[in-house]
Amino acid sequence: MSLPRVRLGRSELEVSQLAFGLMSLSQTYGPSEDAESLETIHAAIDAGLDFLDSAEIYGVGHNERLFGEVLEKRRDEVVVATKFGLEIGDGGMRANGRPENARRAIEGSLERLGIEVVDLYYLHRVDPDVPIEETVGTMGRLVDEGKVRTIGLSEVNADTLRRAHAEHPITALQSEYSVFHRLPEEEILAACRELGTTFVAFSPLGRGLLTGTVRAATDLHKADMRRHSPQLADENLGANLAVIDAFVELAQERELEPGQLALAWALAQRVIPLFGTRRAARVRSNAAAADLEMDEKLLERIDEIAPRDAIRGTALLPAMEALKQR
Repeated sequence: MSLPRVRLGRSELEVSQLAFGLMSLSQTYGPSEDAESLETIHAAIDAGLDFLDSAEIYGVGHNERLFGEVLEKRRDEVVVATKFGLEIGDGGMRANGRPENARRAIEGSLERLGIEVVDLYYLHRVDPDVPIEETVGTMGRLVDEGKVRTIGLSEVNADTLRRAHAEHPITALQSEYSVFHRLPEEEILAACRELGTTFVAFSPLGRGLLTGTVRAATDLHKADMRRHSPQLADENLGANLAVIDAFVELAQERELEPGQLALAWALAQRVIPLFGTRRAARVRSNAAAADLEMDEKLLERIDEIAPRDAIRGTALLPAMEALKQR
């Protein structure tokens, strides 16, 4: 199966218009089984999704090793993206953009993935103690050394993107963006267009809320990090469910899965939606979003149902939100 293709930034890399994220395959949202996870990754590639996304921090290396099992046989079919710059410490997550950490991390990622070069290497979060020019300068040297083809950033503001791009071309910027999270519309999407940087939208399904399957924190596994989301807190849940139910009803009117409608909306914004799931069947269902055409009337209906700031509460706890948009 083939999907529409787009060029990554101003690089020579072309990728599927939808991307598949592997984060949920490493215990982030509760238990996962490697056999099922491998089946899901293969299903994604078979469905035409050749832009696959991992990170050093996912499962503390487990995710890249799992991905590496697939790459052993299907490396030529996949554009590999992975990330560095987040680590566990001091009771939570912290950013580490030091040049020596970038060099340590790429060697580990290459070994776990079992490949000679990473196609797209992201800085996972900006380190407030290290100038972005210093981190990106080192990442650029990894390109010169042939360990990385292109570089990207995750969750940065427009000023940081411009400063980084002046140091070395930024091929892609990955940030949260969905019907329920419109912050990138304020500045960063315009900055990406200005610089020729591809915007990759993670959590385009609103961390599951847009599928209509999450009705309360207790619906989620006890190990699922979303259980602590302020959006599912008692003071916000009722108002959020009203918006979610209206979105689900609209999808049903169009005989679509809610997730398909959410992804089609993101595609209409001319970004690459990056979704994740543990289920092969869900991958195939979501891939069908690439065939949907969004007319102006439907886009207007979505804006009426979920205007900017319609969803109450942040998706993440304050400590994690603090690492974003630096």
